[in-house]
Amino acid sequence: MWVLGWAVLLLASAGQSAFDYKDALSKSILFYEAQRSGRLPTDQRAAWRSDSALLDGKSQGVDLVGGYYDAGDNVKFGLPMAFTITMMSWSAIEFHKQLQSSGQLGYTLDAIKWGADYLVKAHPQPNVLWGEVGDGFTDHFCWQRPEDMTTPRKAYKIDASNPGSDLAGETAAALAAASIVFRRHNAAYANNLLAHSKQASLFQFADTHRGKYDASISVAQKFYNSKSGYADELLWAALWLHQATHDDFYLSYAANNAGTLGGLGWDMKEFSWDVKYAGVQVLASKVLLQGRGGQHASVLRSYQSKANFFLCACLQKNGGGGNVQRTPGGLLYVRSWNNMQYVTGAAFLLTVYSDYLASSGQQLQCPGQRVGSGELLRMAQSQVDYILGDNPRATSYMVGFGANFPQEVHHRASSIVSYKVNPSFVSCRGGYATWYKRRDRDPNILTGAVVGGPDQNDNFADERDNFEQTEPAIYTNGPLMGVLARLHGGYYNSRDDSGSDLNTNPVEALPLPPTSAASHDSVELTHETVASWLFKGQTYYKYAVNATNASKHTLSSLNLRIDNLQGPLWGLTKTDATTYTFPEWLHSLSPHGSLVFVYIQPAAAAKVQVLSSSWVEERAS
Repeated sequence: MWVLGWAVLLLASAGQSAFDYKDALSKSILFYEAQRSGRLPTDQRAAWRSDSALLDGKSQGVDLVGGYYDAGDNVKFGLPMAFTITMMSWSAIEFHKQLQSSGQLGYTLDAIKWGADYLVKAHPQPNVLWGEVGDGFTDHFCWQRPEDMTTPRKAYKIDASNPGSDLAGETAAALAAASIVFRRHNAAYANNLLAHSKQASLFQFADTHRGKYDASISVAQKFYNSKSGYADELLWAALWLHQATHDDFYLSYAANNAGTLGGLGWDMKEFSWDVKYAGVQVLASKVLLQGRGGQHASVLRSYQSKANFFLCACLQKNGGGGNVQRTPGGLLYVRSWNNMQYVTGAAFLLTVYSDYLASSGQQLQCPGQRVGSGELLRMAQSQVDYILGDNPRATSYMVGFGANFPQEVHHRASSIVSYKVNPSFVSCRGGYATWYKRRDRDPNILTGAVVGGPDQNDNFADERDNFEQTEPAIYTNGPLMGVLARLHGGYYNSRDDSGSDLNTNPVEALPLPPTSAASHDSVELTHETVASWLFKGQTYYKYAVNATNASKHTLSSLNLRIDNLQGPLWGLTKTDATTYTFPEWLHSLSPHGSLVFVYIQPAAAAKVQVLSSSWVEERAS
């Protein structure tokens, strides 16, 4: 699997398409079928799942069956679910043609509708919105399949007396965005979504009865605390309603409240289910760049200035401490818990803004320099490629994509044998004893799930109890779908705004030392520098060493000595200070087989040599 990963890397360095983005796109959408709650349809592709939570809301007189479980648990949280629908819809709006040409548009519409249908159910009357089913405390006490749940399924709502402007605003944004998607496919359905969303319904509820949703639904505070408050969601909802209706009322709202609601007051370095300001600023910039600003052009330019800050921060082009941190391997890094959600969100905003700039013939203004649209798209691609395997560990952080992906995902349904294979009841605590603590790969592959990802030093532990790194979430994939559709649908034939062909190599073009080669007793070593980049003023190099068994016999043992190693190494097992042997998953090399290990350091290549090796001579039959 290391050979495959680094063969892909070398293709990327040569300027060719590094990954099968169409395959990654289809898998990223398939993930949502594994997250479905309720009665599953006959065309369900994640066939190992079964019906679940069929009585949600019944005891409280409302039908709340359906929707999505948020992550690796069995709770339905309204705020992150609504944001997921908004981002899936934005992906479909911007990249409709690419989704269609890839054969994934129908599945995308199904995924959006599954969530939108639930949000409509959750809004049964004016000034009432059901925002959660189940609670994280009792759910996390148990490790059960959704099909076996014994935890309480109490539902929680906001209303005029117990407001939640952030939840109502995001839901309004989601339904408005989804209505745009369905306008060309099902006008009656689109009208219904918009009716729930607009001024006389959810948006008015959010704006008139102001307050944070987690003050009303207190059980959400430990899990999805609205730290940014509700002001960003009010602006976000208004801009999405303007996109859906072209009614100047909503654009005037976003313009007139830009200062008081924080749209112009924050220099953002993240975009997520909680903090929407960067998305607000990019969406406002879209209106301006499309020449639709009218009397609001001046305020929209201020929004654009803030959008520029976020995008320049991702590109490392702001001065001082104004940039988003990056790992030594080049991944944008915001915080330890599910960092990939911030990566995919940033990659999406970089991608759509690149297209907005290209369409308007403009460039991104960063401090002291202008940046072409192609550079934004290259940065987005580099983040996606990191997720798919172009990283120091040569690990795909998308489950089921590539040869080397996480095997112990922090996810109840995937980690327990399928109900269809063994319907025997899995108890609340019994699931922890039998399945959670099991040190083995998941019985069900959670295809398309993007896990939380590595730490700030590119380290990753594939362990089920490492929830910060191995738990996926629905809101991580929503933005990723759009970027994958864009990359699959014509990136390599595009040109940047300077007229030059786009170079698909995602790393900064620094000189690379030449390849070196050596051999010892039929073990051939090829030492290559496959990438380099600047990180906090220091140049880092990524090296790959290919060890090939050039004999006609199976290589049964291999001991390497590595001197002058100054950074992390992946793909070998360390036996003492400078000696290494096969990685734990590999015990021999077949004739002409290879293994690849990689390391990073801010220095010239380490010295690698074979200390000893032995072979098994196969007997003639």
